[in-house]
Formats: sequence, structure tokens, C-alpha cells
Amino acid sequence: MTRGPAWMLRRIAFYVLIAVLLAFFAIPMLWLASAPFDTKPGLGIRWPDWTTGNITATFRHPYALTSLVNSLVLCLIATAVTTAFATLAAYALSRVRIPGRDLLLYLLLLLSSVVTGTAAMVPIFVMMFQLGLINSQFGTALVISGGMLPAAIFILKDFMDAVPRSYEESARVFGASSRQVLAHVVLPVSRPGIATILVWAFVNAWGNFLLPFLLLRDVSQQPAAVLLRTLQDEGGSANLTVIPVFSLLYSIPVVVLYLVVNKRYGFRFHGGIKGG
Repeated sequence: MTRGPAWMLRRIAFYVLIAVLLAFFAIPMLWLASAPFDTKPGLGIRWPDWTTGNITATFRHPYALTSLVNSLVLCLIATAVTTAFATLAAYALSRVRIPGRDLLLYLLLLLSSVVTGTAAMVPIFVMMFQLGLINSQFGTALVISGGMLPAAIFILKDFMDAVPRSYEESARVFGASSRQVLAHVVLPVSRPGIATILVWAFVNAWGNFLLPFLLLRDVSQQPAAVLLRTLQDEGGSANLTVIPVFSLLYSIPVVVLYLVVNKRYGFRFHGGIKGG
């Protein structure tokens, strides 16, 4: 079959598009890999004039490492709360037939896009102030998890629906309690879905800027996403000595989490039992 000029043009356009997309994602990664080790880092990409002085300057920053620890604390609490409560709620909604269940699920999904939106910041701040939870990492983590819970429940319910009821019935025949059925039957089979929610919740909490910025007024309590905005030199310009190294450190936890989960599940998630 002869391929004409039109086919060649389409192929060339396709490869040009792929090259542009690769460059779009590769250039920031190349900058992140080179700028932390350059004596004079800039906004462009060049072969670095190797130095470790930027790393030393970042470690000497009074809040750089502290903010990373704060981010881990916030994310671990928010991820644990979101995953635990979403799992229980999704299982209950999957197994219990209640009137208006589907409507409730759609309302939960709608709330997930409203609770943490800018329109809700004033009532959230007032509520946290009245509860005395301003500058509380635990309180901020609960607010973050509250915003993620509706969507997490909605997503995880599909995985719970795919767990065969015959598994639970067989366990009950042998005398298993409801708690044992959940712990030893449902949760192991639903691990791909739970892992999905865990990664999703951690990434969303890790990059959350608005809520910590609003609720954590003490700079020593603020996470890395907030501190990154304030990394400036004495002239008020972006501190390109600290920002590249700090950005590299900031990306490590998410990359590590991706590698761990990808090794276990390969990100081939679907409801119920994992194939293969």
C-alpha cells in the first residue's frame, strides 16, 4: 500500500507534537536536576559549575528542613484519616441499602469541590478560630482530610462494589464476625483501591497551599508548600541559591511513594481483585 504525502505530513506533525510535549515536561526536570549543584543557578538550563554550597545554604536556612517535616506530619495525618474513614464509609455504602444512597454519593462528590474551595475559607477560618485550632497542625490536617473524604469515598466505593459477596458469606459461615470479615476478607481484596486513595490523598495533601497558609500563621508550623512561596533574598527576589535544592528535596517524598506503590501494583488499578 502506497503512503502519500498527506500520511507523511500527519506522521511528522505527530512526532513534532510528541517532541514538544516531552520538552515541556523534560525542561523543568533538567533544571531541577542541574540548578541545585550550580554555583550561579538561574532560570535557564545549562551545564552546572558544580558546587555543594547550595545544599549547605539550604540546610542552614532556619525553616527549610522544619517545613519538610511539617509537610510530612500534615500529610501522614491527613492521609491516614482520609484512607481509614473513606474505607469504612465506602464499605458501608456498598453493602447497606439505604434510600437515596446514589444521591448521597453525588452530594458527597459535589461537597468535595466546595469544602476546600476559596468560597469556604472564611467559614473554615472562623470555625477553626472558635475551636482554638489556629496554628494546630492536627486541626489543619483534619480540615484537609475533610475536604478529600467525599471524593475518596466516591472513588473507593467502586472497589468495594467489586468485592464478591460470596467471600463475605463464606467467612460468616465459618463464624467470622463483621470486624473479621472486613479486616481479613474485604480489605485484602480491596488493597489496590486503598492504595489508590492513599497515593491520591498524600499527593493532594502534600501540594496543598491555601489551607495551611490560612490556618498556620506561625512560620515554624508551616509546611514546605507555604514556605516555598517565601524563599526570597535580601532584595526581595527569588532566592535561587535555596529554591532549587529545596524544590529537589520537596519532590523526593512523592517520587519515593510513587516508586513504592508502582513496584507493588504497577498502577494497574481496577475495582476488586487485581488481575494477573
